[in-house]
Amino acid sequence: MRLRPSAIIYFLALLLIVPPLSARVLRVDITSRSGVLNGQKFGDAGRYERITGRVYFSVPVANLHNQSIVDLSNATNLKNGEVEFSSDFIAVRPEDAQKANGSLLLEVPNRGNSRIIGLVDGGDWDLAQDAGDAWLLRNGFTIVSLGWQWDAAGANALRFFAPVAKQDGQTITGLLRGDLMPSKPMAEIPLGHLLEGSIGGSEYPVAAMDDPRNVLTVRATRDGQRTLIPRTEWQFAHTVDGKLMPADRFIHLNSGFQPGKIYEYVYVVANPVVAGGGFAAIRDFAAYAKHDPAAITPAKRVYGEGISQNGRFLRDFLYQGFNADEDGRIALDGVLAHVAGAGRGSFNYRFAQPSRDAQPTSSVFFPTDIFPFTDEPEKDPITRVTAGLLDRATADKVVPKIFFSNTSYEYWGRAAALISITADGKHDAPLSESVRIYHFTGLQHFPGPFPPAKGTGDLLGQEPESALPIKYFWRAMIDNMDAWVRSDTPPPASSYPKIAEGTLVPLNKYALPAIPGLNRPTEANQAYRLDFGPDWRQGILSVQPPKVGPAFPVLVPQVDEDGNERDGVHLPEINVPLGTYTGWNLRDPTIGAPDQRVAFEASYVPFAKTAAERQKTGDPRLSIAERYPDREEYLTSYKEVVDDLVEQRWILPEDRAAVMHRGELEWEQSTR
Repeated sequence: MRLRPSAIIYFLALLLIVPPLSARVLRVDITSRSGVLNGQKFGDAGRYERITGRVYFSVPVANLHNQSIVDLSNATNLKNGEVEFSSDFIAVRPEDAQKANGSLLLEVPNRGNSRIIGLVDGGDWDLAQDAGDAWLLRNGFTIVSLGWQWDAAGANALRFFAPVAKQDGQTITGLLRGDLMPSKPMAEIPLGHLLEGSIGGSEYPVAAMDDPRNVLTVRATRDGQRTLIPRTEWQFAHTVDGKLMPADRFIHLNSGFQPGKIYEYVYVVANPVVAGGGFAAIRDFAAYAKHDPAAITPAKRVYGEGISQNGRFLRDFLYQGFNADEDGRIALDGVLAHVAGAGRGSFNYRFAQPSRDAQPTSSVFFPTDIFPFTDEPEKDPITRVTAGLLDRATADKVVPKIFFSNTSYEYWGRAAALISITADGKHDAPLSESVRIYHFTGLQHFPGPFPPAKGTGDLLGQEPESALPIKYFWRAMIDNMDAWVRSDTPPPASSYPKIAEGTLVPLNKYALPAIPGLNRPTEANQAYRLDFGPDWRQGILSVQPPKVGPAFPVLVPQVDEDGNERDGVHLPEINVPLGTYTGWNLRDPTIGAPDQRVAFEASYVPFAKTAAERQKTGDPRLSIAERYPDREEYLTSYKEVVDDLVEQRWILPEDRAAVMHRGELEWEQSTR
C-alpha cells in the first residue's frame, strides 16, 4: 500500500513529537536531534546525541505540592483544574540509553544559558566543534539543561513559558523596582536587569507612564540616603535615529546617568506571569526522567546543578518544598549549589524578577539574602522566628544529598558566612548529615583570565582578578556526588571557615597585611530583615522599596601573614603561594565609587620577585626568591599539595597532570 504525501507528512510529524508521557509531562516536542561531533565515540558510553526542543507540563492546582506556586489559581489558561507551562531544553545523552551510567545532571541554566558541559569538560558549551576532554561524556552522564526563567533574554536563551495571572478576570497591577550603578555616563537606561552590559532578565514594561507612583532616585551607596529626581527631569523614552521617542522599556534622564552612583526606579506594572511554575518544571522533569518508561532521557538518579543565580534557585527550590514531586517522591537525589552564598531569590513572587541578585552596588534590597540561611532550623533573635532551609524537605522525607560550595568572593559579596553560623553571629551552626559546605579558597565568583589581568567595563577593578580555576573542583564534586548517591560513599568532609577556630571573623578583626598600594574594603555585603508589605511572605510585594530592618552579622574568612585565607579547600596556589588572593576587588576610579567593591571579583596581588624589590616598596610579604630557592623546589612543594588534594578526593587522579602543568605556567609567569 502506498501512502499519500499528506499521510507521510503526518507520520513524520509524529516522529518529532513524543506523545503524552506521564501525568505531568504532557509531551516533548523535538526541534533538532543530531550526533555529537559526527558520531565520535566517548569511552564505554559510545556515541552521544544532542537533542533540543520543548517540554510541556500540566500542573493540577489542587495538588498539595503545587499550592505554593504564587498566582497558580489565577492563571489565565486554567482549565479542568490544571495549568499548562512549557520549557525549552537541551539534552545530551548516549545514543544507546543502555550505555548511560544512570545519572542525569540537570542543569538549571544561568539566565537561560547552558554552560555546564563547557565548564566541566573544557570544550564548546554546545559541543559544536570541540568536546574538550569529554569527561562527562566519557563517564556516561546524561546532561539536560531546562528553561525555568520566564524573562531570560538573548537569542540562545532557554526560556520558561508561563501564563499571565488575572484576579477574577481583572488585570493585576503592582509596583516593580530596579537599580544599577553605571560604569560610564549614559543618557538612558533599559528597564530590566542590566548585568555586565547585557540584559539578564527583561522583566516588565511600564504600564502607566504618567502614574505618580513612578519615581527615580539616586544615592551614593547601598545604604545611603536617596535623593528624589524631579519627574520633569526624566521620562520613559528611548533615542531612535537621533530622536527621543516614548518607550515603555527605557528611562531617559535629561542630565544623564553618572558613573559611581546608584540609580533606583520604581514604576507601575501589569499582567504578572506565573513565574513560580519554573520550580515545578525542574521538579517534574526530574520525576519524569526517573519514573516514565518512555522518558527521552531515562535516569535512575537526578542531580540538580546550579551556579550563582541558579544555585540560589536550588536553595529556594528546597526551601519552598519542591523536592517532593506530585506523588510525594524525591525529585532531585543530589543538589550541587555553587556560589549561591546565603541567597535565594525573586523566583516565586507576583511580578517575579528572577535575574536580580545582590551585588555590591546594584540589585540592592531585593528578596535574595533572606532568612533562613542554614540548612538546620535556626532562630532569628530579633523576630523570634525559627526556620531552616530544609524544613519542608525534612517533613516530606525528601532531603537530597547537598553540596553548598562557595569561593572567597561569596563571603564578601554574598553573605556566605550565614549558611554556617547562628543568626546572632556568635556560634557555628550544626549541619545536616546530608549537607557538605565547601569553601574554595582564593577563587572568585567565576574564574578570571590567566595570566591574571584586570576586569573590563563594569567589572574594571583596581587589581588583577583571581585566575584560580574551578574546573577541577567541579569534576571531583560531580564524581563525589555520584558516588554518594549511587553507593553511599561519603564525600570529603565539609571545609569552611569557623568561628570556633578563629577562621571566621568580623570585619574589624580582618588581619590583612599592609601591602603597598593595595586599598582595602571597609564593608561587605549584608543580609537584612526586609519588609515588602503585609502579604510579601505569600509572594505579593506591595511596598517598593522595602522597609529595611536590622542587618544580620557579616563575617569574613581570616587571613594569614600573606593575606591568603587560612581555612577551606586550598589549591596549591594558596599553600605554595606566588601571591595574595583576596575575596574582594575595589572598583577602579575611572568607573566611579573607588571605595566600593566590584561585583564577582577577587584580587590577585603578586609577591615581589626578590628581597631587594620587596624591601624597596616596604612589602611585608616574603619575596618569591626568599620562599623558593629555585623552580624545582617550588614544583616539588606544589606537587605535594596536588597529591594531597587527589588523595582527599578534591581533585580527580586523571587531572593531576593538568594541575601540575598549571603550576609550571604560573611559575614562569611570576618569575619572568
